[in-house]
Amino acid sequence: MVKRFEDLTLQDDFMFCKVMQNQKLCKKLIEMILFDTIGKIAYVSVQHSINTYEQAKSVRFDVLVQAENGKFYDVEMQVSNERNIPKRMRFYQAALDISFLDKGNSYNNLNDSFIIFICLFDVIGKNRPVYTFKNLCIEDKNTPLQDGTQKVIINAEAFKNTEDKELKEFLTYLKTGKTNNEFTRGIEEMIQTVKQNEQARQEYRLLSTFEMDIKDSTEYRVKKETAKLMKKRGYPVSEILIMTGLSESEIEKL
Repeated sequence: MVKRFEDLTLQDDFMFCKVMQNQKLCKKLIEMILFDTIGKIAYVSVQHSINTYEQAKSVRFDVLVQAENGKFYDVEMQVSNERNIPKRMRFYQAALDISFLDKGNSYNNLNDSFIIFICLFDVIGKNRPVYTFKNLCIEDKNTPLQDGTQKVIINAEAFKNTEDKELKEFLTYLKTGKTNNEFTRGIEEMIQTVKQNEQARQEYRLLSTFEMDIKDSTEYRVKKETAKLMKKRGYPVSEILIMTGLSESEIEKL
């Protein structure tokens, strides 16, 4: 079921990307999560796709930011728990490095990068609002690898346990929709502005239709493969009809 445009919130991928195109809000969010300043933003790219090579799995970043100092920040909004976040972060990090290091360049030219996942659930399961990961020496925890990478997972479920006031107010807004400071009010105002934009409405409608078509195409392909396997194993057509929902003529063509 496709969500109505009027009902979209910051949790929804489409609206999150629209809001993050506002550099002021985007910069504030990143700095709040990292508890650090990032300097001036050079550019923000939403739904940024990267294809490393033809046979490889492609990557689409929700929000890819580069600061003027060259550092990259990938910010993802994750609503459903697909139980793959750590490996996804690893893959996103690798794709980012491969994409932006040109052939012949030194490895030392790799830009520092931060992969940030804002999750509505607890990926790690320790009830912490923030999980920050850096590569450290196992034998000496005070010795970092200094490879210029950092991964951060935000757990919105733990908003009540968040010590930082600004982050707590943001996570409260994310979970409840209640604005409680200047930053969250700014986000909500941006959302209402987007909802008044007819072009954004049409864009969402087209995107929703396209995604539904892909979903339907994938489901149909799975049904055909299932029917083909059942047919090969000698199942009667009557059972294949029940299991897959395909028509008798479709099954006969397999």
